[in-house]
Amino acid sequence: MMRILITGATGQLGEELQRLLPSLGEVVAAGRELVDLEQPDRLPAVVQGLAPDLIVNAAAYTAVDKAESDAERAELINAIAPGVLAIAARQLGIGLIHVSTDYVFDGSQSHPYQETDATHPLGVYGGSKLRGEVAVRNHCDHYCILRTAWVYGARGKGNFVKTMLRLGAEREEIRVVADQVGSPTWSYHLATAIAQLIPHFSRDLAGTYQFTNSGVASWYDFAVAIFEEAAVLGFPLKLQRVIPITTAEYPTPARRPAYSVLSCAKISAVLGTYPPHWRLGLRQMLQDLKAPS
Repeated sequence: MMRILITGATGQLGEELQRLLPSLGEVVAAGRELVDLEQPDRLPAVVQGLAPDLIVNAAAYTAVDKAESDAERAELINAIAPGVLAIAARQLGIGLIHVSTDYVFDGSQSHPYQETDATHPLGVYGGSKLRGEVAVRNHCDHYCILRTAWVYGARGKGNFVKTMLRLGAEREEIRVVADQVGSPTWSYHLATAIAQLIPHFSRDLAGTYQFTNSGVASWYDFAVAIFEEAAVLGFPLKLQRVIPITTAEYPTPARRPAYSVLSCAKISAVLGTYPPHWRLGLRQMLQDLKAPS
């Protein structure tokens, strides 16, 4: 039976992977107490001791704005540790699936980014994730880098959907940026793609892939859809208006790509199916969130 090590097991993606991957083998779900990416020098011995057949690195430093003033920690978790995991995977002769981000791009183009398009991150977070990609490629020949974007889920810590629901219950009016465009991605759909990829995963398929839900939205579009779907499901909402604003009207420490839609054609060809639309993912996530635990 395959033994799969999941790092970042308590995050929103890691939680979904824990639910889906047991059908493929024995799962070792590792949080920071077992696999701490802030201490990369300890990783080789830990991985060696766990003796997995596959590593799925779902751990990351994802606080985009905080990273601007916490660059050393972002670098440890997003850049250095993935390289160490890649070396450990190579030494054990096993595969590594490493989750990356749309923020490796600068958002200057107006059509979906291919895996081969030039990268140019705008901030510390994107830069650290890009260096993690490079480290994985350099140190392991049995790898899959899987870029994704705008991830949210019912489990794990806060995300855009949960924030909107909280604000919508507290306020009558919310202002949301309308000039940043991407593809909202439900963590369960992302985890499902990883689960579907694993049986195909071989050295012949090593490379960089991208997976998001299909369709395109601005953060404003996404917020409006959240409130429409939440109202149907009976979430408590005080909200009356969602007002579109520009990025300039909502300055943040980190610059974000204005357009970060990713092409999913490459992974769709491997899996034989195209990602579900983001609105379907949102509806199902809210139903999941609403359901009794």
